[in-house]
Amino acid sequence: MIEETLLEAGEKMDKAVEVAKDDFASIRTGRANPALYNKVIVEYYGTPTPLQQLASFGVPDARTILITPYDKTALRDIEKALSDSEVGANPSNDGNVIRVTIPELTKERRKEYVKIVKGKGEDAKVSIRSIRRKAKDSLDKLVKDGEAGEDEGARAEKELDVLTKQHVDSIDELLKRKEAELLEV
Repeated sequence: MIEETLLEAGEKMDKAVEVAKDDFASIRTGRANPALYNKVIVEYYGTPTPLQQLASFGVPDARTILITPYDKTALRDIEKALSDSEVGANPSNDGNVIRVTIPELTKERRKEYVKIVKGKGEDAKVSIRSIRRKAKDSLDKLVKDGEAGEDEGARAEKELDVLTKQHVDSIDELLKRKEAELLEV
């Protein structure tokens, strides 16, 4: 039972790190990155559809993203969704593909993005700590109910702390990398 609790906590913490990684990828740097558009939803024949399902992406140079729709009739809808997105880039289309040129980030904007990234990183850490708290409560309940000995409970709690520290450290590492990427000119 203890092993199941620790395994479940580890899996949930892994998912929290993955969510943080995705969140960090959706924050733009000065470089073109198709992950910026992971959360863009296009109104396609009346149905909200993720952009990844409607087009392929290419990055011909450091500041340009080339978006090629699978269905040319969706070109206008995709362009509208890109314009409405929070990425802050103006798309232009030539009838076949959409080109998005990523503008250079100002120093103030970079610092703003660093604050956003730190906020998302802190949210991820809070999520991990919440998972730890729930797992610890489960472990305490097992010991209290007599399903596990106190020594086993203490050992499991130490393992849980190690697991929590590993995941918080990986969030910190992701945060450090993203911050360096954002501040790089």
